[in-house]
Amino acid sequence: MSYVHHVEQFHGLPVFTFPPYADPSDLPAADAVAWRLHCGPYPTDESSRPYWKRFTDSVDLGQVRALILGSPWYDDQGGGDLDELTGLRTRFTGLEAVFLGDLEDEEAMISTIELDDLTELLEAFPGLRELAVRGGDGLAFPTTGHANLRVLRVESGGLSPKAAAQIAAASLPSLERLDLWLGDEEYGGGTTAEDLAPLLDGVGKPALRHLGLQNSTIQDELAAALASAPVVRRLTSLSLSMGTLGDEGAEALLGGQSLAHLRELDLSHHYLSQDMMLRLWTELEPQGVRVNLTARQEEEENVYVEEGEPLRYIAVSE
Repeated sequence: MSYVHHVEQFHGLPVFTFPPYADPSDLPAADAVAWRLHCGPYPTDESSRPYWKRFTDSVDLGQVRALILGSPWYDDQGGGDLDELTGLRTRFTGLEAVFLGDLEDEEAMISTIELDDLTELLEAFPGLRELAVRGGDGLAFPTTGHANLRVLRVESGGLSPKAAAQIAAASLPSLERLDLWLGDEEYGGGTTAEDLAPLLDGVGKPALRHLGLQNSTIQDELAAALASAPVVRRLTSLSLSMGTLGDEGAEALLGGQSLAHLRELDLSHHYLSQDMMLRLWTELEPQGVRVNLTARQEEEENVYVEEGEPLRYIAVSE
């Protein structure tokens, strides 16, 4: 199963890729789609500057609600430049959602997609409600946060502990949904539960209702922390999917604070035993919690280390 692909819907809108050499009369209404900007990699393709100029000349930017930036604005060749977007802040007056780094596996490995310090972007667009980023290399997030952001999603094969800690500490009073793919230390990750302490304590995000701490090699550690974390009490859904969750982590969840208030607990892509899966279903589903235990994984033998620990893999790393 591929978890990294071009988004087809964003901010509740269908995605429309701005075509090369487009006739303005053939374009949809500016507020009817999420506009995806992506230039091809071949010499015969239109380059980014004329492509961007045609877009800004052809589309009523004041009506654009959602914008998706692919290559070359974000890639593994030194991409990650928001100047063109923030420079037009006075024209993008209705912008509500931005997706940075919409690249598939064939275009760039997720661990090599270069991102930005997002401070200027968040300051430029105070009305922003949804922000999604794919990558992780170079990502920085202002702890001053953002007053109106409701959805934040970071898809990474290795989110740096510094960036994760910045997001955890950020003041985001309107945030309702937060998904963090923490990734693998070998690809720039290494976040610990301690790095996420303000988030787990429920500080700075009073409106949060969905939390995803996903795609991590420390899912058992995170599950143990969540078993007593104050933030869980205000959630309606919790995701520990895409990672290396085993029986130890599931036992901690079942032995911790009540989860009966959750509508959904997503543990898909896991390493749970059949007995533990049955326990989760029989203890939580009668309480009204929908438990997702799809994509069970099998541990692999570590052939490089004699009597080594069995290997577990997250869903997305490279």
